[in-house]
Amino acid sequence: MSKPLLTEDSIKEETKIQDTLRNIKHVVIVMSGKGGVGKSTVSSNLAMSLSMKGYQTGIMDIDITGPNIPKMFGVEDEKLTVLNEQLVPVTVPPSLKLMSMAFLLPDKDAPVMWRGPVKMGAIKQFIEDVNWGSLDYLVIDMPPGTGDEALSIVQLIPKADGMVIVTTPQDVALLDSRKSLVFGAETHIPIIGIVENMSGFVCPHCGEVTNIFKSGGGEDTARDMNVQFLGRVPIEPGIVDAGDSGLPVVLKYPESASAKAFGEIVDKIIKTVDH
Repeated sequence: MSKPLLTEDSIKEETKIQDTLRNIKHVVIVMSGKGGVGKSTVSSNLAMSLSMKGYQTGIMDIDITGPNIPKMFGVEDEKLTVLNEQLVPVTVPPSLKLMSMAFLLPDKDAPVMWRGPVKMGAIKQFIEDVNWGSLDYLVIDMPPGTGDEALSIVQLIPKADGMVIVTTPQDVALLDSRKSLVFGAETHIPIIGIVENMSGFVCPHCGEVTNIFKSGGGEDTARDMNVQFLGRVPIEPGIVDAGDSGLPVVLKYPESASAKAFGEIVDKIIKTVDH
């Protein structure tokens, strides 16, 4: 079967995407095999950590049906503006730009009931029709699983620096995280490493750690699959409090165990993609 001919419009769209990506040094995709493992919490804290280190950073929330990133930065009521026929991302100090489906909904309770092709169209617009400017890092917060949105991103950004896989220590989450690792291999996107989230509850009174969901499974999976283990992030009441108040824990509680864990994870990511 012969390949379809490129139309003038498709060539223009491809050029717009390439022009945008040309100004973005590094693209980091944050994935999880299943929901409920804290992927958006990890994404928001990684992005804020990069911004706090002085990097010009963007975070693209492409969880089309469950966009939570704006809430985690306290900007869920912000509206997008348009400049030179491009959407201008919402800015969060010190140097973080946000784009999310949440900014385009008529109200925060409105559901998004779209099929695959429409989702891909939205994701494409998030890249080509958003004025990201020059970025050192673009962090992409994916929905759980390896469905439409994940396939759209690897098609639109085939040269992404890699994926960060988020899991929790229990076996059922690890089973799904392995599927994400295989997805990365089959789509030729490098795996930066695995983050084990909710790895032990830190008592706010005595500091004792209790492994509610076990511990070490993420590191074992990384070893089995021959990928880098980026680190463990413990469960702390401060993480929930920080996220609900619109300030990632690395900013609100920088001395907490989880904030320090995120700092170490970000250092490993920077070292990996800048090698």
